[in-house]
Amino acid sequence: MSAQPLLMLDVAGQSLTAEDRQLLRHPGTGALILFSRNYDNPAQLDALIAAIRAESPDILIAVDQEGGRVQRFRDGFTGIPPMRTLGRLYDRDADAALSASHQLGLLMAAELVPHGVDISFAPVLDLDFGASSVIGDRSFHADADVVVALVGAFIDGMADAGMAATGKHFPGHGFVQGDSHLELPVDHRSLDEIRAQDMVPFVKLADRLAGMMLAHIVYHQVDSQPAGFSKIWLQQVLRDELGYRGLIFSDDLSMAGAAGAGSYAERAAAALDAGCDMVLVCNDRAGAVEVLNYLERRPASPVVPALTMRAQRERQHQLAPAVLDAARKTAAALFEEVT
Repeated sequence: MSAQPLLMLDVAGQSLTAEDRQLLRHPGTGALILFSRNYDNPAQLDALIAAIRAESPDILIAVDQEGGRVQRFRDGFTGIPPMRTLGRLYDRDADAALSASHQLGLLMAAELVPHGVDISFAPVLDLDFGASSVIGDRSFHADADVVVALVGAFIDGMADAGMAATGKHFPGHGFVQGDSHLELPVDHRSLDEIRAQDMVPFVKLADRLAGMMLAHIVYHQVDSQPAGFSKIWLQQVLRDELGYRGLIFSDDLSMAGAAGAGSYAERAAAALDAGCDMVLVCNDRAGAVEVLNYLERRPASPVVPALTMRAQRERQHQLAPAVLDAARKTAAALFEEVT
């Protein structure tokens, strides 16, 4: 049985090892995520991605380049301010904020796509309830309708640069205090409360998101399983109720919020059985190997192909230098508010 390409994994350094090359050639490897440790400068990034594609030409290459605290590539790239700066600008001047959000989405994507990066896991759709330290200033705003407006503009900017958008963290990570990297948070609100607040951006933007990343959170009144392992959330709510047809990503299965599902193979099985199309295993090579071994035994199942999110590199030729220069000036001006 040949494994389906359902795993997104990582590599340790700024160049490939022999083991990296072997894992990239495995039929179960469908995507790769890059981190700060994989980056030194733009030329080195080009060489690394060329080496990756030499082993796996169709692989989907991702990075977290939201801006603010979550920007993996910095030297040689424009600093993107945290999204909260756009929300604060919106409260003063909505039109200016919408223009700036479009510019930042375009800039972020336009600087990644020429290097061979397909997706940045952005934008964040979580609301800023003032409770979550892990979300915090990554959120655009506390008001769901403002988030819809600003995120919509950001998505349009990404699209203009040839990059598809991934919304996260469905159905909403902003209310709970716990950090799912370190623990399994529990949200005790009802489904009606979550629908009326956190889910609004996901509902209104579902048809504009090519990817969706799940939250490692238990929404206790809906399901005892974390959202990323829940058929209720993935199949009944996301697929059936919202009509979402894009690619569903698990959040990283090495996070503490996923550990309760068991071994890495059991975590992958739980996520895929619930309805995920691709599972992430980061910063744990043994865990990634365990999942690849599991995928060799797993029967084939219908999934949304990762290649639906490949960057449209031809869009780069349509971007005038003046447009990018203006976007860089906007980013710098917004950063002045933070610093």
